[in-house]
Amino acid sequence: MLIIVDPQVDFVDGALPVPGAKEAMSALAQYLREHGPEYAVKIITADSHPYNHSSFRECGGEWQRHCVSDSVGAAIVPDVFDAAYSSEGYTVVMHKGKYEMVEEYSVFQAPGATAIIAGLLQKYRITRIDICGLAGDVCVLSTLTDAVEFFPDISIRVLTAFSPSLDGGTRLSAFINENPSICAE
Repeated sequence: MLIIVDPQVDFVDGALPVPGAKEAMSALAQYLREHGPEYAVKIITADSHPYNHSSFRECGGEWQRHCVSDSVGAAIVPDVFDAAYSSEGYTVVMHKGKYEMVEEYSVFQAPGATAIIAGLLQKYRITRIDICGLAGDVCVLSTLTDAVEFFPDISIRVLTAFSPSLDGGTRLSAFINENPSICAE
């Protein structure tokens, strides 16, 4: 299974850009064209916030308004979207952050998502989850933390080349180094 965290326009060159995201998502699209068929399941997570989401500065939160549901900024980067869906295997987009007063950095925090992912792991007999996306130190790290907690018997690998961070990779690297069961590539 490959979980691609929030490869959305606003995080690449929109309202809340992550340094290096454009290059990383272009490289991820190429990786998907070459290795996509190796994954039985590809999950793309996506923020889908209401206009007045509590995480926005305008509403007392810490972030610039981003990934508002149905906006251009919420769209999946076309190259990644096309590469994921055009390769063999099951591909699905799972939305998070849909409720005005609830922050969901990880897809596992969205209602019902953990059960859906657990069902896919079982159905396809998956033994490894690869994780990458935007931003490495925020939503990727949160997703990784939850995956380790919820699926301790599954091997987890972080594709760091496709996970640029707002902090230059410090928090993500520290978490990986503190957890020897996680492989980084």
